[in-house]
Amino acid sequence: MRRLPLFPLPIVLFPGAVTPLHIFEPRYRQMVARCLEHDRRFGLIYHDADRMGPFERTEGRMGTVAEIGEFQVLPDGRSLLLAHGVERFQIEDGIEADTLYLEAVVSLLDEPGPLATPARRRQTLALLDQVVAQMDSAESPAEIQFSQDEELSFRVAASIRTDPAWQQSVLELPDEPARLERIDALFHQVLDSHSLREEP
Repeated sequence: MRRLPLFPLPIVLFPGAVTPLHIFEPRYRQMVARCLEHDRRFGLIYHDADRMGPFERTEGRMGTVAEIGEFQVLPDGRSLLLAHGVERFQIEDGIEADTLYLEAVVSLLDEPGPLATPARRRQTLALLDQVVAQMDSAESPAEIQFSQDEELSFRVAASIRTDPAWQQSVLELPDEPARLERIDALFHQVLDSHSLREEP
């Protein structure tokens, strides 16, 4: 377990993914300054205040440890940074601290769980390719390369532009086979919906 600053946002950061962040609130300016003084890491956790109300450090809530990469301070004190997803975490207990931002004691979930077989992964990538083809996208995520011992489901989920609540549900699943099942179900829904629209 470790103590971790928390940054609730209405987005999901997957391990292995990168997201740009604009830091402007005083509490998160303080958080970033302290992270830069230490290990450059904080916990990005999905929270949509419009849907979920005030953020609470409920035991069991999951997010992703983010590491600050590129960092730029703007003249007015705001900053821009790139947050790199490292590993999942789970809140164990909130901390009452003298900081403006929230902190929690978390457990790190650095083990991705059992991996799917290469054939199983190719099945998901084939579905993704079908979805991309029907959307007339110039970019084909089916060209994602993977090795036998590499987690793939987070990379695929991060490439899907959809409801962050759905992305959070994928993040919370225990292993790659379960995550691929959730992803495939979404792809089938998209393909079925497209087929219905094309019917005369």
